[in-house]
Amino acid sequence: MAEIFSSIFMQKALLVGIIISLISGIVSVFVVLRKMSFIGAGISHAAFGGVAIGFFTGINPVITAIFYSAATALGIEIVSRKGKVSEDASIGIFFASSMALGIVLISLSREYTVDLYGYLFGNILAITAGEVQLSIAVAAIVIGLILLFLKEIYMITYNEEIARVSGIPVRAVNTMFLIILAVSIVISMKIVGIVLVSALLVIPGATAKLFAKNLNFMIAVSCGVAVLSTVAGLLISYELDIAPGGSIVLTSTAIFLTALLLKRKR
Repeated sequence: MAEIFSSIFMQKALLVGIIISLISGIVSVFVVLRKMSFIGAGISHAAFGGVAIGFFTGINPVITAIFYSAATALGIEIVSRKGKVSEDASIGIFFASSMALGIVLISLSREYTVDLYGYLFGNILAITAGEVQLSIAVAAIVIGLILLFLKEIYMITYNEEIARVSGIPVRAVNTMFLIILAVSIVISMKIVGIVLVSALLVIPGATAKLFAKNLNFMIAVSCGVAVLSTVAGLLISYELDIAPGGSIVLTSTAIFLTALLLKRKR
C-alpha cells in the first residue's frame, strides 16, 4: 500500500480526484434536489462535441469542452423556456446533435484514438501537472460561487416563486448554476470520462438525500461520499489493474446501495 502513495502519478491522481470530488459532491446535491440528472447526462454527452472541436482545432480539448458545454446548457434552457419544445426534447436535440458533431469532427482528424479514449472513459492516472493546476483553479471558482450564492440557489431550489417575490434574480442564478454544472461535468471527465460522469453528479447527492437533515449536512455527506468513492475506487483499480473510472462509479454505487439498505432497516 505504501508504494501506491509514493508513486508520483498516484499522488497527482488522488489530489485531483479529491478536488473534483468536492466539486461534484456539492453540485450533486442541487442536481438531485432540482431533479436535473437528465440535464446533467445530456450536457455530459454533449461535451463530446466540445472535446472533438479541441482535437480538430488543436486547442486544449478541456477548454473547448468547457465553453461548448456551457453554451449547450444555456441553449437547452433558452429553447425549453422560450420555444414550444419541452425540456426533455430540447436535451435530446442538443445531445444528439453534439454527439453527431463530435463523430464528424473526429472522423476528419487522424490523431485522436488514445487521447479520445481517455476523455470518453476517464484516464485520471495520466493526469498532467497543467491539468492539476486547472482543476485547482476551477474548484476554487466553482466552490466559491456556490458558497457565495448558496442561499439564493437553495431558495430557488425550494420554491422558485417565493425566491422571485423575495427579489432574487432567478434567471441569473439559474444561468450561473447551469454554467457551473457544465464546468463541473467537463472538469470531471478526466476522472470517470464522458460516458460515466453523470453518475458522479447524481449518486453522491442521492446518497446524501437518504440521510438529509438540512442542506449543510446533505452537502457534507455528499462530499464525503464523493471523496470516499474516488479514493477507494482509485486504490481498488490500482490493486486489481482495472479502469479507474468504472471502479470509482461502481464503488459509489455500492456505497449508495449500502446506505439504502441501512436506511430501510432503520
